[in-house]
This record gives sequence, C-alpha cells and structure tokens, in this order.
Amino acid sequence: RIRVVENSQLQSEPWLTLDVAAVGEAGLLGLALDPAFAENHFVYVAYTYRTDEGRLQNRLVRLREDPETGRGAMDRVLLDGVAGATIHDGGRVRFGPDDKLYWTMGDATNPPSAQDLESPNGKILRLNADGTIPPDNPFPGSPVYAYGFRNPQGLAWQPRSGALYATEHGPSARDEVNRVEAGQNYGWPTVTGDEAREGLVPP
Repeated sequence: RIRVVENSQLQSEPWLTLDVAAVGEAGLLGLALDPAFAENHFVYVAYTYRTDEGRLQNRLVRLREDPETGRGAMDRVLLDGVAGATIHDGGRVRFGPDDKLYWTMGDATNPPSAQDLESPNGKILRLNADGTIPPDNPFPGSPVYAYGFRNPQGLAWQPRSGALYATEHGPSARDEVNRVEAGQNYGWPTVTGDEAREGLVPP
C-alpha cells in the first residue's frame, strides 16, 4: 500500500495498492516523484511480484495521480521481467540532476549476471521518464548505465559537482560506497563466472 501523509496525518485510504511479493528483501523497493509532479502527477515505483509460475520478478512502473480524487492509477510499465530474489534484490529509484530516472538492481543471487550487459541485474539503470533509452547512455540501446554491482541500495548526487554515488551491501559486511561513472565496471563478482555458478561466491 502506498500511503499519503497530509498535514501530519496519515490518510485513511491508500493512494494505491499494488500486488507485491513482500518476501525477504523483495517487495515495494523504491518510489520517486517526477520532478514535474505538480504539473504531470507522475510517480515512479519499483516492486517485486510473482509470475504465474511462482518466480520472483521486478518491474518499474509509472503511476499517475488523479488530480480530482487524489488517488493513484497505473499509467505504464517502463521495464519488466527483471529477475528477483529474496536477497540481493536492491531496487532504489531516483531522478538525477539530468532529469533521468535511475534504478538500481541487485544480482538476485546470480552473481555472473552483474557482468552480463544483456542482463539488467547487478546494474545501475538509466531511463527517460517515459521508459525509453537515453541516446547518451554508455551502451547504445541499453538501459545499463554502470555494471558489476552485488546489491546496490542507495543513490545520491553530490550537490555541487553532480557526481553520482551508490551504496551497496557487500559479502561478509564488506559494504561499499562507489562514485559511479557511465559505462564503468564495479567488479562484482570478484571471482570467475564458473566459480560463482559453483557457489563459491560468499553469501
């Protein structure tokens, strides 16, 4: 349930209710208002759901508030079918100072996916507000902005320089804060793909 607090009071009715798989680190992962929310009433949400076969997947959607009722409704799905899991399911949603939409995704317990540029997992993704791919993304036609992440959970931009920083959960408490640059590889997993598939990556 997405709820609204107005004048320090929680409204009795949810703004919108989504069918979310809230298990472990999965669930309602991130929410961001459009920079022009006062004019377009758009809200962006990332969440985990179960497929008909019971698999966990993540999607990024754009919602819209009805100015008359003050309630939310689905506008469009921006990105769907991203692998989910009960751990390593990080999914922060933020608008950058460039007015692009950023979405972090963990490796969903499949470490080699973080090095696979065809997979959205283990990445920081960058989209236009309508879900299209910005032409200045580092990999043409791809939402991938940077890769090689285990479980990124936070995004922030330094106010004066505009530099992007990401925080992520590391194995065995070796958490990281990284300055993120377009197209760069941040090194996860730290072992070969074959070793990762054999379960030798720390949990």
